[in-house]
Amino acid sequence: MSRPLVSVVIPNYNYRNSIGLCIDAALQQTYAPLEVIVVDDHSTDDSLEIARRRDVTVLRTPRNSGVAVARNTGAAAARGEILFFVDSDVALRPDAVEKAVEELLAHPEYGAVCGIYEDQPLIRDSVVEECRVLQAYCWRMDSLGTVSFLFSSLTAIPRRVFQEIGPFNPRLRQTEEVDYGERMSEHYRIRVTPHVLGRHDDDEKLLPLLRKLFRRARLRVPLFARRRRFAKGFETAPRSMAAVAALGTVLTLPLVLLGPVWLAVPLALAGVTIAGDFSMYRYVLKRRGAGFLVVFTAVAFATNVAISAGIAVGVLHWLASGRFRRLYDSHLSPDGEHAPRPLGTRPEQRPGMTA
Repeated sequence: MSRPLVSVVIPNYNYRNSIGLCIDAALQQTYAPLEVIVVDDHSTDDSLEIARRRDVTVLRTPRNSGVAVARNTGAAAARGEILFFVDSDVALRPDAVEKAVEELLAHPEYGAVCGIYEDQPLIRDSVVEECRVLQAYCWRMDSLGTVSFLFSSLTAIPRRVFQEIGPFNPRLRQTEEVDYGERMSEHYRIRVTPHVLGRHDDDEKLLPLLRKLFRRARLRVPLFARRRRFAKGFETAPRSMAAVAALGTVLTLPLVLLGPVWLAVPLALAGVTIAGDFSMYRYVLKRRGAGFLVVFTAVAFATNVAISAGIAVGVLHWLASGRFRRLYDSHLSPDGEHAPRPLGTRPEQRPGMTA
């Protein structure tokens, strides 16, 4: 029996440091038949030229429009029966596509098979990045099995499912994968597996990382409010309480001015933060030792504060703005304003390539 053609779709925007590694890893897969499509979202660095030097199809959006539009553009041009989405800052293990196809063929009830990042960064830039990669690895390992969200940076979807569910919402730039997972999980199972692996080039600086986490958390509030439940497999109640406790630790620190006895309040909240993700800290201790654990705990605490602060601001925004409450309605943009019309022009294409 012939094997289905897989289309690896790689959206890219200004990832010159990793785009070459990403494409090369896609081209070196053990699986065949396979095509690789890179969709450049109007990069301002030389990542487009790096992609064009490789034997892949290269498309370009008419203007910078976000990763959802780039993925949709690649999917529209793809010929494969299976779409394998991988972000340009991720390098796949050689057998990643093969493992994903095996799971999809064995389980037709799956709408998507999502992989996880390994516990080491693709490019080792800073200790912050090492901490974030370990945190992401532990969170994804805790999410193995059936989930209600989508890891769209490393996921395989049968074309028939993608056509049924529809494209990624082109107006969502930060939370398109959460929206898509909610839509898909109403009809299909989404599976997270440890057998589909890749290495991720994560954020190397703390402040940009915290700003990104804050923004993404804020933008998820309307979806949280609509579904009125935790996402299955990832946003667990203990982990959510850990994030809230981290913000509470910061907010209650001034109580120490009332006397040393009040130090017990932020210390207790800090303890809740650790307890809510205890298996993660235990893994880091075993993997990297006590010295690294101290640094990791500080970075993890900061990310929890950023996430919970984003949710708090999002709740206030949700209460004050009807447009923000309707964020995931199709006619609104991520900021709650009326969105521009969807792109109607065809993507720029590499000469000599056919879509």
